[in-house]
Amino acid sequence: MKIDWASLGLVSVVSIAAGVVVVALFSLGLIGLSARVPERVGGPDDGAPTLSPAAGTAVAVVCFAAVVAIVLYGLYIIAF
Repeated sequence: MKIDWASLGLVSVVSIAAGVVVVALFSLGLIGLSARVPERVGGPDDGAPTLSPAAGTAVAVVCFAAVVAIVLYGLYIIAF
């Protein structure tokens, strides 16, 4: 039995990259949802970047939709 190390390495790299992308998109979606909080802890003039609630919700929807699409595509590849 021979192991094709190049293919194994490619699968490993793509799997790790996909995992990182899914986690990053989910994190960005949570950051978008956190923009809906009405008041910041440090006040409005604490120097932190702000995002309007509508823009935050839009960012969250896009990120969560991308996560769902990636997961469904992965399940499709496994099943078919």
